[in-house]
Amino acid sequence: MKRFLTFGRPPSSTPTSVSDAPDWQAASPAWIERALAHACAKPSGGWAVLDASSRIGAPRRFVVAGRELVAWRGREGLRVGPDECPHMGASLCEGRVDERGRVVCPWHGLALGDRPHGRWAPFPAFDDGVLSWVRLPELLAPGEAPTDAPILTARPTRYLDGVIRAEARCEPRDVIANRLDPWHGVHFHPHSFLRLRVLSQDLDQITVRVVYRVLGPLGMEVDARFSCPDPRTIVMTIVSGEGVGSVVETHATPIAEGHAAVTEATLATSERLAFPAFVLARRLWRPLIEARAARLWVEDLAYAERTYALRTRAQRKGSEAMKPRGGTE
Repeated sequence: MKRFLTFGRPPSSTPTSVSDAPDWQAASPAWIERALAHACAKPSGGWAVLDASSRIGAPRRFVVAGRELVAWRGREGLRVGPDECPHMGASLCEGRVDERGRVVCPWHGLALGDRPHGRWAPFPAFDDGVLSWVRLPELLAPGEAPTDAPILTARPTRYLDGVIRAEARCEPRDVIANRLDPWHGVHFHPHSFLRLRVLSQDLDQITVRVVYRVLGPLGMEVDARFSCPDPRTIVMTIVSGEGVGSVVETHATPIAEGHAAVTEATLATSERLAFPAFVLARRLWRPLIEARAARLWVEDLAYAERTYALRTRAQRKGSEAMKPRGGTE
């Protein structure tokens, strides 16, 4: 057993694990699949995350659900539209933003903004202060109605934040499945986790008691709850111990078939008296927060890509088995 020391406010309750079985037994593939199906059945309102709000200013290209998009920050805030000028098809992400907040085509100077122009029309966009979102019809499930805003979870009012974005050969469901398997944490990320126990689990949420490695054998113990507010998001919220109210939002955005983006926002808070000073120095702390998250996702994207590869391989084998065999009687 690993030896370690903890500091900070400990969780308030005595832990009782759901199971004393080893992690390879407790991490039931059937249960993870049921929890994933439960999450995937939730409405999304048609929204998906693009990237951190602070990273969208000049025109920038994204691909979401097969659509090529241009996102930029105009005079009235975030704007998103097709990355194709209706005049002759130029890529608008290579243009500029004019004094009225419109994106200007680099080929012939056509300015596009809040209003449709021919076959070109902007998409609904939303900036929640940390992340930027777009709403597309392709992101709606059959029979689902679009919503005016994305489905957001509670966030702390004062926080240190960091956002990372990465792409992988997988689908959004593989990203969510990774987070619905907390049992892999200590084994797959020994550099970040010293101990992890699942305290409770049902199809709506999982609560774990985890010791985060801070430095060497020194760690911080908290209770964290995972839940899915929509089919492409899973949120970890610290519910007991140091930093209660801190959240880590993991958003999976489809790019194309077998290709997804992961955008993860960390919003760390504390009741410590010195915390406001840390907030004032957030620019110094943000690279550290993002580096830690990025290191985890190098490994977790390998997990998600492996899950996707195994699933698609099984599907191909199943399809081949269903094909009629040739030959004569």
